[in-house]
Amino acid sequence: MTKKRIVVALGGNALGNTPSEQLQLVKHTAKTIVDLAETYDVIIGHGNGPQVGMINNAMSYSAEHGGNTTEMPFPECGAMSQGYIGYHLIQSIQAELASRQQSDRKVACVVTQVVVDEKDPAFEKPSKPIGSFMDKETADKLAAETGYTFVEDAGRGYRRVVASPLPKKIVELDVVKQLVDLGDIVITVGGGGIPVVEENGAYRGVAAVIDKDRSSARLALDIDADMLVILTAVDQVAVNFNKPDQKAIANMDVQQAKQYIEEGQFAPGSMLPKVEACLDYVQQREGGKALITSLVKAKEALEGKAGTIITR
Repeated sequence: MTKKRIVVALGGNALGNTPSEQLQLVKHTAKTIVDLAETYDVIIGHGNGPQVGMINNAMSYSAEHGGNTTEMPFPECGAMSQGYIGYHLIQSIQAELASRQQSDRKVACVVTQVVVDEKDPAFEKPSKPIGSFMDKETADKLAAETGYTFVEDAGRGYRRVVASPLPKKIVELDVVKQLVDLGDIVITVGGGGIPVVEENGAYRGVAAVIDKDRSSARLALDIDADMLVILTAVDQVAVNFNKPDQKAIANMDVQQAKQYIEEGQFAPGSMLPKVEACLDYVQQREGGKALITSLVKAKEALEGKAGTIITR
């Protein structure tokens, strides 16, 4: 029997902020992924905000302080983050498959380019947080030194922001489809994909970070997935978040979700892009469902016992 196909977008809480932390966290992430892969064909997308910021900062610091490096373009930093996050995920998933005597199941990571529009208004208004959190004094000092833009992010401190254009096309889509058709677990659109613009049939990288949930929604549409699953830090979407009358939402349709967005219920840079990505998918995919839940509740949520389901 043909398995249903799901695209799973992993949030930062599934990856951690440093290589050593990530190596530990992805062991737990792998258990959930393999649980899901026993029932579904699984295609994995993931974020890279902390990682790409860390790589970019390290390269810049070394170049500025006499290290044997040059200033690294931002698209190349994104490609590096895809490589090392994919490497950690592959190792952990392979180990988990081996522990279940399923070593014949293969795992692949595809370095993925995603086409954006160079005229996207996002380039005029950077909004995507990357790198580590810092206090206002440090952010102001770095802004003065580098010209970067920093904003307060979800009450947790200040982070650098870069442009976050909308994904238009996944360049390596056919390769991903071939691997999925073979039954492989596939990791793709890492960090939302390396943002590129199309020029005379070729591609050129641009300095931006595409939202990983938006790219995962694009992927879910293009690969005809039955469900988009966004894994984050909370078990369910809530309205009146962190207020005495906070209310968890088990089910939302498009109209309800849009109403909550108009009311400002979902924080920009946090829950808002996740809900918007789900709307991108369910409005265009006939019969498609989207799910937002936590990593630990993923299996239960796919059985209808947890999480927030969004439908047309």
